[in-house]
Amino acid sequence: MPVELCCKYHFAAAHYLPRAPEGHKCRRLHGHSYEIEIAVRGEVDPETGWLIDYGEIDRRVRPVVAELDHRTLNDVPGLENATSEVLCGWLWERLRDRLPGLCRVSVAETCAAACHYFGE
Repeated sequence: MPVELCCKYHFAAAHYLPRAPEGHKCRRLHGHSYEIEIAVRGEVDPETGWLIDYGEIDRRVRPVVAELDHRTLNDVPGLENATSEVLCGWLWERLRDRLPGLCRVSVAETCAAACHYFGE
């Protein structure tokens, strides 16, 4: 039985978009309360009745999220242009080998705007 499990995580961070047009408000340093969602897909194990324990997803994802919390994202290597799109790719690169079945990374800067990345 194929399923998709999703776990949400939150962190607060500042960033600025150095490549935004001159005068754009996002070129200035500002902050967000980010919400990320990590999704894994696969077959339910008939013995355990689950794909993977949610606690195991947490064990693998939380250290990566901790690298971002209460930071200026532009200071994190690879996030010099810290758009939602770039952040999705950054998270994917750090999680794909440690989280089998990873199928989607989503980043929301606000309750109304999000980016979804499904890998290559």
